[in-house]
Amino acid sequence: MLSLVTRAAGVWARLRRACNAAALLCPQLGMEKCPADHVVFSRPYSSQNKEKLDVSIFPVENIRNFSIIAHVDHGKSTLADRLLEITGTIAKTDQNKQVLDKLQVERERGITVKAQTASLFYSYEGMKYLLNLIDTPGHVDFSYEVSRSLSACQGVILVVDANEGIQAQTMANFYLAFEAQLAIIPVINKIDLKNADPERVEKQIEKLFDISKDECIRISAKLGTNVEKVLQEVIEKVPPPSVNISDPLKALVFDSTFDHYRGVIANIALFGGEVQKGHKIVSAHTRKTYEVNEVGILTPNEQPTHKLYAGQVGYLIAGMKEVTEAQIGDTLYLHKQPVEPLPGFKSAKPMVFAGMYPVDQSDYNNLKSAIEKLTLNDSSVTIHRDSSLALGAGWRLGFLGLLHLEVFNQRLEQEYNASVILTAPTVPYKAVLSSAKLIKEHGKEEITIINPAEFPDKSSVSEYLEPTVLGTIITPDEYIGKIITLCQTRRAVQKDMVYIDEHRVMLKYIFPLNEIVVDFYDALKSLSSGYASFDYEDAGYQAADLVKMDILLNGNSVEELGTVVHKDKAYAVGKAMCERLKDAIPRQLFEIAIQAALGSKVIARETVKAYRKNVLAKCYGGDITRKMKLLKRQAEGKKKMRKIGNVEVPKDAFISVLKRQSEK
Repeated sequence: MLSLVTRAAGVWARLRRACNAAALLCPQLGMEKCPADHVVFSRPYSSQNKEKLDVSIFPVENIRNFSIIAHVDHGKSTLADRLLEITGTIAKTDQNKQVLDKLQVERERGITVKAQTASLFYSYEGMKYLLNLIDTPGHVDFSYEVSRSLSACQGVILVVDANEGIQAQTMANFYLAFEAQLAIIPVINKIDLKNADPERVEKQIEKLFDISKDECIRISAKLGTNVEKVLQEVIEKVPPPSVNISDPLKALVFDSTFDHYRGVIANIALFGGEVQKGHKIVSAHTRKTYEVNEVGILTPNEQPTHKLYAGQVGYLIAGMKEVTEAQIGDTLYLHKQPVEPLPGFKSAKPMVFAGMYPVDQSDYNNLKSAIEKLTLNDSSVTIHRDSSLALGAGWRLGFLGLLHLEVFNQRLEQEYNASVILTAPTVPYKAVLSSAKLIKEHGKEEITIINPAEFPDKSSVSEYLEPTVLGTIITPDEYIGKIITLCQTRRAVQKDMVYIDEHRVMLKYIFPLNEIVVDFYDALKSLSSGYASFDYEDAGYQAADLVKMDILLNGNSVEELGTVVHKDKAYAVGKAMCERLKDAIPRQLFEIAIQAALGSKVIARETVKAYRKNVLAKCYGGDITRKMKLLKRQAEGKKKMRKIGNVEVPKDAFISVLKRQSEK
C-alpha cells in the first residue's frame, strides 16, 4: 500500500512540473493563458518558430560561393570555425572546435566525413556580402564529397600546412578545382607552429601549382592570425555567380538528409530564378510535383527565409517522404516552366565491395530502411541485393575505400542503432569468358565479379582482369628506400619520381587495387613516421593470374571468408588468414581444423586445440591399461562431437583476418 502511495505521489509531481513548463511556454506562444485541458509540447530543434530572414537585400554581385579544400588535418574545419566567428555567425568561445562537423563519428575520429554548408554575412568597404561556405573532407575516400561541393562554388580556399607542406590530397583537390575552372586562393596555415616553414611551402606552391608567392596568405587558424584577410581575398578574387533572377527556376540538389518528421531536406544551389513557400516544383529525375513547405539558409543551423534567389545556396523542404525521391545531382524547376536539366554529377566508382547482413534476419526491414536513409546522405555508396547460405538475406555494398566502409558501418550503429555483420572487403574483378554457354547465359563476353562466391572456374575463362590505380606518394627523401621496397612487395610498377623541393619527393606508381585497399596506408605511415601521404585515382584493368581461395573449418567452406588473391601471394595470404582465424575463433570441446584451399588443394592449415577434461585425475596409480581405456574413450567422444559440432565464427573475426601481419 505504501509503495502505491509513493508511486502516485511521484506521478503527480511529474504532472505538475509538465503543467508549470506548459504555463511558462504559453505567453511565448502569444497566448495570455493556457486552456485548462491544454498541454504544450515544444520541439527544441524545430525551425518553425524562428523569424524569417529576408535575403533579397543581397544582389547577385554581392554573393560569393566558395569551398575550403586541403589534405587531411591541415586545418580546414578550424579555419571554418574562425570564419564563422569573425562574421558573427557563431559566438566566440573556447568550445568552438569542429563546429561544422556535426556527426558523432567526425568528432570521435577528428576528421570531416560530410561536406557542410554555412552562410555568412560580412560587411566590406561599406557593402554587405552573403558568403556561402562549404567545408569539405580531406581524405581520399571522401573525394566524391569534394567534387560535388565544388559544383555549387565559384572559388576555393586551398589550405596547406606550413609544417607538412603540399601532400598527396592537396594535389588531387587542387586539380579538381583547376579542372572546374574555379578561382583558387592559396592559404598557408599553422604558421604558429615551432617547425613551420612558410617560405618552403610558398616555393612548393609556385613550383607545382604555378601560383605566385605573393598570392599566398599566411595564417594561423587556431589563433585567428590574419584570417580576416582570407575573407577580403574571397570577396575580391572569387567571382559572383553568373546567374539571372529573371530566368525560370533551376536548382541543383547537391546534398540531402532525412528528417523523421519533415521528410527529405535537400541542399540546393540556385542557377536561375527564385523559390518560396507555396511554389509547385517538379523533379527532373522523377517527374513528381511537390509543394514547397520551407526554404532557408544554413547558418550553420537551419534559418528559414521568405525566398531563395538565383546564386544563393540553401535548403528546401517539399514533403518528399520517400528516400529515393531526392536524388543527388537532380534538377528542380517550377511546375509548367520546364528547363534543361543540369548535367548533375558523374556517379562515384566504388573501389571496395563488402557484404552486409543483419545479425538477426528479423531485423532485415529495419536495416533496409536505415541503409536507404544513410545512402541518401552518402550517395557514393552503391547497393546490390545479396544472400548467403550462412547469413541469410543482405546486401553487397560498394564503397570508395576501407575508411569509407568503416565510417558507414559506424554511422549505422550510432545513428540508427543497427548491428550488422560485415564480410571481407573485395575489389571488383573482371573475367573474359571462353565458354560459349556462359557467354550466352551472361549475354556478354566480359563479366564483373564483385562477390568471390561468383568467381568463375579457370576452365571457362580465357583471362582474369584486376583493377589498378595510379597512386601518388609524397614523402621526405630519407624514406625513399623503404617506400620503394614496400611498393615492390605490393606488385607496383614505378611510373615517375620527381623532387618537389630539396627534401620532398613525389613518386607515382601503378598499383593493383587489392594490394592497397586494406592496409597499405597504415604500412606507409608507419614506415615514414607519419610523414608520407598517399592518394590514388582509377587506372583501368590489367590481366592477372588470379585464384579463388576458400577457408575451410573442419572441412566445411565458410563462404563469407572466401577471397580472390594473386597466385604468387596465395600461400602467404592463406597462412596469415589461418593464423588470424586461430586467434579469433574461441576454443570448443572438439578440435577445429582451419584450412586455406585453392580448389581441392590445401595450402595452409592451423589447428585450434580442444578443451580437455583431465580424465586421469581420479587414478592414483594402478595399471596403465586403466588409464589408456579412459583416454581412448575420451578421444572417441571428441571424434563424435567433431562430426556433429558447428563452429560459430565471431563477428569480429571477419575484420581481424583481413589485416595483414605487420610488414617485417
